[in-house]
Amino acid sequence: MAHNEQSDGGCDDTSVEPGVWRYARAWRLRVIIDAQDYFDLIQQAMLKARHRILLIGWDFDTRIHLTRGRRWWQKPWKRAYPARLGSFIPWLVRHRRQLEVCILKWGIGALEFAVRGTMMLDLLRWLPHRRIALEFDNAHPIGCSHHQKIAIIDDQLAVCGGIDMTDRRWDTREHREIDPRRKRPGGSAYGPWHDMTMMLEGPGAAALDELARDRWRRAGHAPLSAVGPSEQSAWPEGLEPHFVNVEVGIARTRAEYKDDPGVREIEELFRLQIARAKRFIYAESQYFASRAVAEAICERLAAPEPPEIIIINPETADGWVESTVMDPARARLVQAIRETDKEGRFHIFTPYSGETPIYVHAKLLIVDDEILRIGSANFNNRSMGLDSECDVFIDCARPANRDCGETIRALRYSLLAEHCGLSEEEVGAQLESAGSMAAMIAGLTSRDGRHLRAFEPAEPGEVEAELADRQVLDPEEPAEMFRIRPPKRGLLRSRSLLARAVKRVKRKHPAQ
Repeated sequence: MAHNEQSDGGCDDTSVEPGVWRYARAWRLRVIIDAQDYFDLIQQAMLKARHRILLIGWDFDTRIHLTRGRRWWQKPWKRAYPARLGSFIPWLVRHRRQLEVCILKWGIGALEFAVRGTMMLDLLRWLPHRRIALEFDNAHPIGCSHHQKIAIIDDQLAVCGGIDMTDRRWDTREHREIDPRRKRPGGSAYGPWHDMTMMLEGPGAAALDELARDRWRRAGHAPLSAVGPSEQSAWPEGLEPHFVNVEVGIARTRAEYKDDPGVREIEELFRLQIARAKRFIYAESQYFASRAVAEAICERLAAPEPPEIIIINPETADGWVESTVMDPARARLVQAIRETDKEGRFHIFTPYSGETPIYVHAKLLIVDDEILRIGSANFNNRSMGLDSECDVFIDCARPANRDCGETIRALRYSLLAEHCGLSEEEVGAQLESAGSMAAMIAGLTSRDGRHLRAFEPAEPGEVEAELADRQVLDPEEPAEMFRIRPPKRGLLRSRSLLARAVKRVKRKHPAQ
C-alpha cells in the first residue's frame, strides 16, 4: 500500500485573498497544448520519478498508449519501457525500487471498468504490486463529481489543466479531419479533440501536491506524507519553459460535504478577472452555461468601452445528457448577452477541421495578455459550486510576473494560429491589419483545413428552455440538484441583466 504517516494530511484551507487559495513560485512553467505532447511529456517526467507519482483525475484508462516506448510488434530484444499505460506503471515500479504510484479517480467511473475489457486485467496484474494504489473519490454530495486533473511527481513537478489520462483525448495540434492514429482502445475512430494543460516545477508544484494529498485524505484514504523534492529534476529533457521564476495563483471549487465547508474561489476569480478586462478576453471552454460568468460578461459589456470577448466552444456538448442540459442553457445565455452587447463586442466560435467540428475540452482564460489561466473548471454552474476543480493562473499584476505579457500574447497567437490554419508568424500581421480578433477571423474566408465558424445557437424548444432556465442537472448548489427551482432562482433569475435582456428579446419577437 502507499506510504503514509500518522498526521491527517490536511492543509491550510484558507483563501489568501478573494478567489485565490494560494500563491507560490514556479521555477519553470510550460503550457502544453493538446494531448499528443502531453502524453509524451508526462511519460518522460514519470520516467524520472524516484519517490511518488500522484495522479488525481476525473477519469483514468490503462488501455491508452503514451507516445514513446515499445510496441507489440517490436522484437523482444529491442524493447524498452512499455507504451501502454497499464503496462508502463508496473514497469516503473519494478525498475524504481523506492517509487510508489497513487491514483485517485472519480468513484462513479468505477462502473465503467466492467466494459473496458483489458483494463480489468491490468488492475488484476497490479494487485501484487504493493506500491501501486488505485483508489476512488466519492467524497462529495450526490450529483457532484470529482473533476480535478492533477499529476504530481516527487512533490516538485506538477501538471494541472483539462487533460485526463484516458480514452479519446489524444490528438495533434493539426487536428486532422481524418487521422488513423486517433483510435479508441477498441479500434473505433473518434473526431478531432482540442485540450490544454500546464506543467510547472518548484514551490507551486509543491502547493498542488499539498492540495492533491488533501483531496486523497478527504476521499477517505490513508493520508500521504510529503516525500520531499528529489535530487533529480523530473522536468523533461529539452523542454523549453514558457515562463521562468514566476508566481502562480491557485483557485479551487469544492462542494460543502459533511464537515468540510464549500469553496467557491473559481467562481469569484472569474468575476474579478472578467471585470478587469479593458481590451479583450480570449477564452476556451467545453461549456458555456454558467450564470455567474454570463452575468459578469454582461456587466462588462454594459459598461463604457467594453472589451472584445472571444469564446471558443464546441459545436455541441459531448454526450446526450450533457447536450440536453448544456446546449439550451448556452443558447439562452448567448441570446441574453447579445441583447446587452450594444457595440457587437461578444463573439462565440466553433473550430473546424474541414467540415468536421473540433471538440473543445480546454479550459482557458486570457485577459488583456495580462492574465493566463488554465485548469479543470468549465464555464458551467457545476464548476462554480458542485464539482471539485482546480485552476492555476499567472497574473502580470503580481510583481514577479511583470514581464510575462509578451509570452502570454505569443500563446494567444499560437492558439489563434492553430484554430485558423495560420502560421504563428502570420497572426500578428493579420490582427494588426484587421484591427481585432473577430475581424481577423471573419476575414479568413478559406474553408480548407482548420478554421473558426461563428456559432449560432438553435432556438431551444419550450421544454428545453424551461429545463435550461431552471438549471436542471447543472445547478449552482448541491442541494438544488434534484429540486425544481422557481425562475427567480434559476439561470435567468429575476432582476438580473440576463433576465432583463431576455424580456427585451421577447418584447421584440413575441413568437420566441
